[in-house]
Amino acid sequence: MPSSPRPLRKLGFLTIGLFDEADPRRGHESTLEIIELGERLGFDSAWLRHRHLQYGISSPVAVMAAASQHTSRIELGTAVIPLGWENPLRLAEDLATVDILSGGRINPGVSVGPPMHFDEVKGALYPDTADAEDFSYERVRRLLDFVRGKPASDFSGVQGFEVFSDRVQPHSPGLGRRLWYGGGSLSSARWAGEHGMNFLTSSVVKAEGAEGPYDFAQIQLSHIRAFRAAHPDGADARVSQGLVVIPTDSASPEQRAKYEAYAAKRTPRTTSPQGPARLMFAPDIVGTSEEIAERLHAHAAFREVDEVAFALPFTFEHEDYVQILTDMATKLGPTLGWRPGA
Repeated sequence: MPSSPRPLRKLGFLTIGLFDEADPRRGHESTLEIIELGERLGFDSAWLRHRHLQYGISSPVAVMAAASQHTSRIELGTAVIPLGWENPLRLAEDLATVDILSGGRINPGVSVGPPMHFDEVKGALYPDTADAEDFSYERVRRLLDFVRGKPASDFSGVQGFEVFSDRVQPHSPGLGRRLWYGGGSLSSARWAGEHGMNFLTSSVVKAEGAEGPYDFAQIQLSHIRAFRAAHPDGADARVSQGLVVIPTDSASPEQRAKYEAYAAKRTPRTTSPQGPARLMFAPDIVGTSEEIAERLHAHAAFREVDEVAFALPFTFEHEDYVQILTDMATKLGPTLGWRPGA
């Protein structure tokens, strides 16, 4: 097996936190239990997806706050918060508060663009300002400024018995260095680098060239290199890769069959660009840890990173996630050269 020029330094996982509409508490409790398990297994980070008006986590900042009180070491991230749904000033306050409560362990990942199904939801979300809202990178820049301590108000000082600050409070000094941009295009990669963010690259990228053949790994590699070329830290700029990886070392025959069927159902979309946005999807990787490691070491983009946040499939059961995470931490991670956190 070829060796990776960047030994795996940080191992994380990503969950959507699905729940039953009739019993949402149990689904959220399951997410917290999975994060606690991740910490016991030595994972470096746990990341939460964000789903509005669906049966997944709609408020990852609140879930991170809860998880921070159930754990003591594991880092907690979002992948990603779509800023089209957020007020950057209010979000900066929430993120700083949770970061303080967690002891400086959160890694907020964000993205931009109009909210999904915007025409159907804009009357509820922005009833008076929908046509004036700016969903560009400017929304991220505002968040960065607020988190990093730039003024949010022209007033500070004492008024009566109250003391006012001109910047977001609480201020968490290290949080500005732990903001991530989740991007799937060259422009996003460059913008994130130019603005000193970290970069989340997932199992979805844009095939922006007019001519094929299209190779997911090579497209993703070009994004990673463009990000680092634009970043002040250059080759040391942080990138985390988020492929769907399902180890089967300790899986039952029934689980292996389910995992293989899941991946097979999603494979057709990986062969060519999909839809008007020309999205390319990475194949899900199912197999023993040795088999997965071999495929990852052959993946051009994986060889360029030393951090991962492997995505858990959307629709599996709690027991499946326990098995997958256990195999990741005890089999796959060590096979990739990773060592569990203390």
